Parts: sequence; structure tokens; C-alpha cells
Amino acid sequence: MSAQILTEVSATVAADRETELVNGYHEITSGGVPDGLVRTELLHGPDRQWRVQTVWRDRAALEAVRARPEPPAALQLFKSVGADPVVRVYEVEDRHVAAP
Repeated sequence: MSAQILTEVSATVAADRETELVNGYHEITSGGVPDGLVRTELLHGPDRQWRVQTVWRDRAALEAVRARPEPPAALQLFKSVGADPVVRVYEVEDRHVAAP
């Protein structure tokens, strides 16, 4: 079985554009997500640092999204609020899920 892939798109967002970023993320995720997307999260850290972490079923699912003519949604979102995003891609080697 192919390994899941985690993508991380991060950027510093100006304080006056943060609400726009959050609203844009809600709009993107409420409109349906691409095939192969397992989970996505919008994270806010110190110093106006934001990131979208997304887990993909496998590399093929990620590559299918990247092959589309339009840029991936997280990149478009950060650019739409004037941020300069950085993309990182990780293979999920192992995981642990706590029991409920």
C-alpha cells in the first residue's frame, strides 16, 4: 500500500487579512474537496504564522491535484491574501491515533 502524504503550505499573513484567510478556507472546504483528500486543517501560530496541513490518500492523489491547470487551493488561498506561501511535502511513515 502506498504511503499517505502530508502537505504543509505555510505563510505569514498580515493581521488585517487573517479574517479573509479564515473565511476563504471555510469557503474552499465547504465546496467539496478533491478525491484522495483524507484530512485538512488550518492552523494559526504565533507571529501571524498560518499553515494548511493536508493528508492525502497517497502520492497519486496529490499529483492528480497538482496536474490540474489551476494551482492547488491552499496556494491560491495564501496568495489571495497577499502572502508568499512555502510548500513542504512529507511521506507519513507511521501514525498513532489515541483511543477515544
